Amino acid sequence: MEPCIEIRGVTRRFGEDLVLKEVSLTMETGRVYGIVGNNGSGKTVLMKCICGFLMPTTGTIRVFGKQVGREVDFPEELGVIIESPGFLTNLTGRKNLEILAALGKKIKKSEVRAAMKKVGLDPDMKKAVEKYSLGMRQRLGIAQAIMEDPKLLVLDEPFNGLDKNGVAEIRRLLLELKEEGRTILLASHNEEDIRILCDEVYEMDGGVLVHSVKSDSRKKEEKEEWEGS
Repeated sequence: MEPCIEIRGVTRRFGEDLVLKEVSLTMETGRVYGIVGNNGSGKTVLMKCICGFLMPTTGTIRVFGKQVGREVDFPEELGVIIESPGFLTNLTGRKNLEILAALGKKIKKSEVRAAMKKVGLDPDMKKAVEKYSLGMRQRLGIAQAIMEDPKLLVLDEPFNGLDKNGVAEIRRLLLELKEEGRTILLASHNEEDIRILCDEVYEMDGGVLVHSVKSDSRKKEEKEEWEGS
């Protein structure tokens, strides 16, 4: 099976500052990959390069076999949430998603409604996004990322602003998407998110990506412990 993502020798400079240092990573389909690291470690920059928002200074990134920035500008079958989602705040959440869906021309209004329900938002709510709490905006951002049923999700701190119940709901949603064969790359400051969700974990430190090994048996125990709580 062809890898979902292939990153080979990627560096990224901002002037004299080397933010990514010879990063290489292969991601297989149907697995959840976690990246941990302090602010400024390079996690978000790497995610932006995968999505085509930034170009590597050197090296290559292929998503579903196509080189980002050469064969494709924005990878196909990709849902993404990086940093704070931007919406038209005077409109409702559903109207925002309907506008985005109309641009992509892949889904109907019924699928927008279904995505909102999956993340715990009422599609019939008349409240404008400017009245949303931080957690509601985060849920809307996740709905936007999943609504076109992408094969790959790139999620930078997807649990920001969510309360305990919200975190549990979104964790379950991500595990369901994984069971459906989706590939997920996520960054989180919360070790529990990473421990419960991820099949493989990498640590980013000063632009260097290092594989963190955890046994499959221990991973299974932790997941079952959380699901039973």
